[in-house]
Amino acid sequence: MQDSVQRLLFEDLDIRGAIVRLGPSWQAMQASRGYPEAVARLLGEMTAVTTIIAAQLKQPGRLTFQLRGDGPLSLLVIDCNENLEFRGMARADGLAAGDLPLERLWGHGQLMLTLDLPQAKDPYQSFVPLEGNTIAEVFEHYLQQSEQQPSRLYLAASEQGVTGLFLQTLPGAHDKDADGWNRLQQLAATLRPEELLGLETEVLLSRVFAEETLRLYPPRSVTYSCPEDWEKVRSMLRAVGREEAESILQEHGEILIRDDICNREYRFDAAAVAELFSANPPTLH
Repeated sequence: MQDSVQRLLFEDLDIRGAIVRLGPSWQAMQASRGYPEAVARLLGEMTAVTTIIAAQLKQPGRLTFQLRGDGPLSLLVIDCNENLEFRGMARADGLAAGDLPLERLWGHGQLMLTLDLPQAKDPYQSFVPLEGNTIAEVFEHYLQQSEQQPSRLYLAASEQGVTGLFLQTLPGAHDKDADGWNRLQQLAATLRPEELLGLETEVLLSRVFAEETLRLYPPRSVTYSCPEDWEKVRSMLRAVGREEAESILQEHGEILIRDDICNREYRFDAAAVAELFSANPPTLH
């Protein structure tokens, strides 16, 4: 499966959309995480939606969605930049596979969007309450609130891959074909998860929307990107200060910094801490 997102347009209906297919990048993000199947599925579906929305950014920036709840699944977070490089994680401490149906995993909570733009002084943020029993329903509610246009999402995720199909009306779509939006929803609703995951994009779309005029735009590559960043961690330790760092070192024998979103640990022993601060002696005033 090629990791990509493609925009699409039903030209006769003024309805747009996109389809995202993730294989190796999705596998790389969940590797060694050990998520229960239900949690991994939700994380995969949210990755698909975030990628689709990030692909619509009109300017460079980083888009982050956080789904926070008071249920056993307390956090899903995915971020993606304008180059469609994504990363993400789930937090579901103590949750075993099959403990709860999906709609009860997150309980009550909110969906938060953060958009970091290089030219903006502060990031833009918005919040909506969690409404819906699936990732698709939660984001359909969000898009209705934020874009004021009817939207539908059809999502499927497995250990091997993720697929998401997005449909949204453009202004004036009802005037162009009063039944168009309803017809496309009925057609898309016939898709089974195994078809979303198993069929090539062109085959999938031609099979479901065989009688519709559809333009499919060239694909954009999507990648999982979570590189090591030792310098960022060193800068954070320097900001903590030598006295505090040495206190942690004395108590624990090392300094361990856990990067949950990238599933990575940074360890500093006594020699590394001494080298860190000797390379940046304090300025005397």
